[in-house]
Amino acid sequence: MWLPWVKTRPSSASPSSATSTSSSSTALIAAASPRLSFSSPSLKDLQALLLSDAATPSPPPAAPCSPSSSVRVFHRVRVAASALRALRTLQAPPSAADGGGGGGASEADRRVVLYFTSLHVVRSTYEDCRAVRAILRGLRVAVDERDLAMDPRYLQELAALLPRLASPRRVTLPQVFVGGRHLGGADEVRRLHEAGELRRVVAGAVAASSLAVCGRCGGERYVLCGSCNGSHKRYSVKGGGGFRTCAGCNENGLVRCPDCSPPDV
Repeated sequence: MWLPWVKTRPSSASPSSATSTSSSSTALIAAASPRLSFSSPSLKDLQALLLSDAATPSPPPAAPCSPSSSVRVFHRVRVAASALRALRTLQAPPSAADGGGGGGASEADRRVVLYFTSLHVVRSTYEDCRAVRAILRGLRVAVDERDLAMDPRYLQELAALLPRLASPRRVTLPQVFVGGRHLGGADEVRRLHEAGELRRVVAGAVAASSLAVCGRCGGERYVLCGSCNGSHKRYSVKGGGGFRTCAGCNENGLVRCPDCSPPDV
């Protein structure tokens, strides 16, 4: 290809040839600069290409996927999966193991049962129990609260309701049951509440009669046993006399408050 600015020069160096070489280099630099004008048609085409390349803005780099957006998407997927599992479980037909048969089935199908602890020994467990109690009370449904710290017999009862756990020591709190079916622990309740599905799950439960604190037990759901006055011992004249274990209360000498606690089913 013939270029107008390329010329053959003799090998001998002279002052006139040096001047010609410098002028040729200046012409090359001028041709590469888009700010200069050229008279040759071929160089004008080159100038137009340089100007078009300089005027075309480079596309912005694609923003990488931020970790926060990935976490939000993953959180929504987990919430949707938990809601579907809970609804599928609650819509399943009741079985004999769930207590679906019998005369008290209609009442049990509408009951929300919460197993929790009021002890502050493990802070995370206590915070989870308090949060779940607040969520359920905010829905204004009647909740059968069973405190394992007040009555240790509820631990064996909860272990029997969760047969997949080999030992009662592996039972975690809190645990929620709706209509005799297991809803889940603190994580499942929080996800359903955030997704707006928890209100639909407990829609068939009995509404709370009053949101005021019980005047008899102060909201603790337990009072002293009236037979032994909280000592868990009663005097009996049978068998020569002596004190016997009170059968009407738990080992702490407490019974469920008859004013605010529903009867056991």
